[in-house]
Amino acid sequence: MRFKRHMKLEHGLSQIDITPLIDMVFQLLIFFMLTSSFIMPTGIKVNLPKTQTSDIAEGGNLIITVSRENVLYLGQKVITTRDLKGILLQAKKTRQTVLISADQHASLGRVVEVWDMARDLGISQVNIATETRE
Repeated sequence: MRFKRHMKLEHGLSQIDITPLIDMVFQLLIFFMLTSSFIMPTGIKVNLPKTQTSDIAEGGNLIITVSRENVLYLGQKVITTRDLKGILLQAKKTRQTVLISADQHASLGRVVEVWDMARDLGISQVNIATETRE
């Protein structure tokens, strides 16, 4: 079996037309741009309460999230009250500031429970995350 080493283009055609290729690339680009907007980011959805006055917290905080369903999170991990106690003890040793990021529809009792636990363990800097009103 013999293969041709060089393929000759048809009569008088000296270049390949790339217009259909460009059209296809643009269609793929539009498809991926539209479908990527439907992908929901992973994480915990928290609607922070809005306030007129607020201070910007510095980095290095221990962020505890209270969701709308009153579930406690540390990062993306669900934690219990017992786990929280150990985490807060560790934060006290490293002198970290505690930032409570609670949904505006979360139970005030749950937020106060986290706040009190941090204060009982001797953490002096406990803050609540808010958004500024525009």
